[in-house]
Amino acid sequence: MEFPSSSSIFSPRPSDDTVFYAIYPDSPTTTSTATLRSLHLKILETLSPFTEDYIWQHQPFTLSVSTPPNPSCPCPSSSSHLLHLHGRLRFGDNLDDEWFAVFLLFRISQRFPSLSIRIWDSDGDFLLIEAAFHLPRWLNPDTAHHRLFLRNGSLHIVPRNRLTNPSLIDSLNFVASSPHESLASDAIQRAIKKRISNYPEQARNNMHRVRVRVPVSAASILKHEPRLISLAVEGFYDRDIDTMKFAARMERFVERGKTEELVCVSVKMSRAMYAQLAQQRFQAPKCYPEMPARSEREGFAEAELGMKIACGLEMMYQQRKRDGEEGKGSSWEAFRKSLENSGYFQGQLPGSSEYQRLMQSAQEYYRSTSLHSKASDLLNAPVRRIDEILALPHSVDDFKDQEVPPSDDDSWLYGGEEELNSVLMERQKEMELYDLKHKKKGKAKEGQDAGPSSASNADEFDPSDIAKTMQAFVHKLSSYKGAEAPEDRLV
Repeated sequence: MEFPSSSSIFSPRPSDDTVFYAIYPDSPTTTSTATLRSLHLKILETLSPFTEDYIWQHQPFTLSVSTPPNPSCPCPSSSSHLLHLHGRLRFGDNLDDEWFAVFLLFRISQRFPSLSIRIWDSDGDFLLIEAAFHLPRWLNPDTAHHRLFLRNGSLHIVPRNRLTNPSLIDSLNFVASSPHESLASDAIQRAIKKRISNYPEQARNNMHRVRVRVPVSAASILKHEPRLISLAVEGFYDRDIDTMKFAARMERFVERGKTEELVCVSVKMSRAMYAQLAQQRFQAPKCYPEMPARSEREGFAEAELGMKIACGLEMMYQQRKRDGEEGKGSSWEAFRKSLENSGYFQGQLPGSSEYQRLMQSAQEYYRSTSLHSKASDLLNAPVRRIDEILALPHSVDDFKDQEVPPSDDDSWLYGGEEELNSVLMERQKEMELYDLKHKKKGKAKEGQDAGPSSASNADEFDPSDIAKTMQAFVHKLSSYKGAEAPEDRLV
């Protein structure tokens, strides 16, 4: 009997900025659920060193065990009958999250060579964009269905001359049995692997630590659950007229009004989060504690950034509490309830020896996965956790006489345009080299009575797709680095 992963219990509607992935073992039609659960635990153990200190923009990288039928699985219906692992990750404005996920999936495929991995996002097979100038001409979004897989640390493309219109199971069997035929060209491999060549170091470099001054309630939350900074930034950045009303009152995170003392803490967040906070002007609510004068540049900057974080926490907390967006109780209770609904206990009466055996097995599996899923559970049920923390004794004295490190240098925030132009110039050179190569081919064929055969063009990329490819690439590349600050919203 299958255990649903705690991350599969909650199934929000996917955002447009979401990457999806599915991991298939060889012979998925005969793989047992016990084998899949064991694989699940081994993969989580492999990923933990890379992900344990990473702050994700919206939600952490998670994996769920999928057995049919599973309505929460984001995979196409063609895979609904196959045992596999799956997940989704909303990356929002932080493309580093998406490419870090790609790195993790490549690492999984290296560590477990008998797995085939699919990865796609809201725009489709986005890895094709990175290798646009090296793809065979026949391969495009319409013909790529069920053809792209990660396997043994490399990209595999099921060739059209072997399978014309493959089903998912046909393609999985092909890449498992004939990997030498599906292995993508060296040029394609280089183009894609170059994009993730700086990971995991880039993931660590993407973190930004900053010193801020916040009310003691906000400081307590950030001390106990530093990952909640992602929801605080999201609450601030996505604010609207309704949530601004919550910030105007600050009922949860300002306990003593304007007389409350601010405390100094160090907060770690992604660079994208820092940019979202720093690049928007925002007026402090009238009820907010007194901040240093603007003439005290460093102190005011710390307090202003802290004010945005505290307001973001307030707006997020009150909106979720009002809308009832909280998860279904504690993660264990939600997990146990899902077992009951799925028939895991096979009708056994509570207290019977067989029921106890099944319960013990479920508890062992839950304990093995709970550390990895803790971040996901936290972001699914922040209101409950915030209430738990603020119910504990806390005061300004908890944060006095603590040495707080200075903020990281943020000069990267203002120098991104040069980096962006460098990448675009590199792509421009690729276009020019591609164009030059095909002009030479055209001259070599002048004088021939017949045009080029379809066979001779089988491995060429259609030049008419270049503009579309570059447009999509620039759209994906655009991020907080060097981007103009968005218009101030409801300041």
